[in-house]
Amino acid sequence: MTSQEHIKEQLKHIKLTLPQYVSLVCVSKFQPIDAIQEAYACGERDFGESRVQELKDKYSALPKDIRWHMIGHLQTNKVKQIVPFVHLIHSVDSIRLLETINREAEKIQRRVRVLLEVHVAKEATKSGFTPQEFEHLILNHPTYPTDYPWVEIVGVMGMATNTNDQKEIRTCFQTIKHCADMLPISNPIISMGMSDDYHIAIEEGSNLIRIGSSLFGERN
Repeated sequence: MTSQEHIKEQLKHIKLTLPQYVSLVCVSKFQPIDAIQEAYACGERDFGESRVQELKDKYSALPKDIRWHMIGHLQTNKVKQIVPFVHLIHSVDSIRLLETINREAEKIQRRVRVLLEVHVAKEATKSGFTPQEFEHLILNHPTYPTDYPWVEIVGVMGMATNTNDQKEIRTCFQTIKHCADMLPISNPIISMGMSDDYHIAIEEGSNLIRIGSSLFGERN
């Protein structure tokens, strides 16, 4: 089976398991250009990257109708490099980052869509607002949308603890969904669920999943 046939088969399998309301972001970080082109040829247009330089390089090399998602930690000093073209930033993990995106977006007069990242996993390497910080932001700063006019907060993103304990995974997703429900918007994007746990994530309210290894195979 060729690489394109493999990707085509995996996409078909994954999409058969998804409700209509769930969107798929193909996690293409560390994947070569030709792998992305193969998924693109199958009709996929949403791709996720975690490093700014790699995102920029792929944006330059690939068709301009691709919707690029920034799913990794974003440093404030690199925001201006992706603001002109990024479709959605999943990983807004601090007020400082929110302010920086707003400032850089204003400079080019382009409103940028973002998700607030919620930190519920046990791993210290994961980032984001704790549920308590998230609640404080939403409930105690009800004017936050107008504080950042060049940022459109459209939902939340989060990751479950890396564990085989399905009960713990489910609890993580329930907490993320609870945070999404606090947002003063209708139908927020709830970006949660990856290759190993997206079935549980969907059961707990996810409407956007991020799939890499199940689609492209393990990264080098």
